[in-house]
Amino acid sequence: MRYDLVVFDNDGVLVDSEPISNRLLAAYLTELGHPTSYEDSIRDYMGSAMHRIHDLVLERSGERLPADFDDVFHSRVFAAFERELRPVPGATGVLEKLAADGVPYCVASSGSHERIRVGHRATGLDRWFEDTQIFSAQDVGKGKPAPDLFLHAAERMGVAPERCVVVEDSPLGVRAAVAAGMDVYGFTAMTPPAKLAGASGLFADMGELADLLT
Repeated sequence: MRYDLVVFDNDGVLVDSEPISNRLLAAYLTELGHPTSYEDSIRDYMGSAMHRIHDLVLERSGERLPADFDDVFHSRVFAAFERELRPVPGATGVLEKLAADGVPYCVASSGSHERIRVGHRATGLDRWFEDTQIFSAQDVGKGKPAPDLFLHAAERMGVAPERCVVVEDSPLGVRAAVAAGMDVYGFTAMTPPAKLAGASGLFADMGELADLLT
């Protein structure tokens, strides 16, 4: 099926940020007295908007995270992005092919607009995205697994949900895409295929994605 819009998740799909951000998140939560391993962070928070981190910590511990938690965490993450962040291997090639074929695409991320832009600048992916192609959970106030972000992106791009395909690497993102009535391809580079079982298809290498989208 040829789609009218390809909606990319950002972290772990376009930029290889999940190892960096989850390492730092686990360390910061542990520092604050909420012992968290890297594996815990991947399992519980990968693909989440920031409010989910606050909600889960409060639910589990009865304690609220500090008021400046988001600012401190993002300052650490952005500094690490500048030093370490790279594009996901093959992501640039996929964007090049979509642009060459005239297939509209955008990014819809649980991350903030600032996080998306910092990551794109650090990796050189900013040349592929205008401001009108970038959507954040900030825009809708409710992150994945709610479908709101994907539906918002489709509406702003002028495409019916059933003509969209989402590219995701987290269970939360797959659930959000399915709830939005969109096809979704699950990227299994960091996530076991069984956890993305609701996806329309699975792929382990970005080189496989172009064939799935045609």
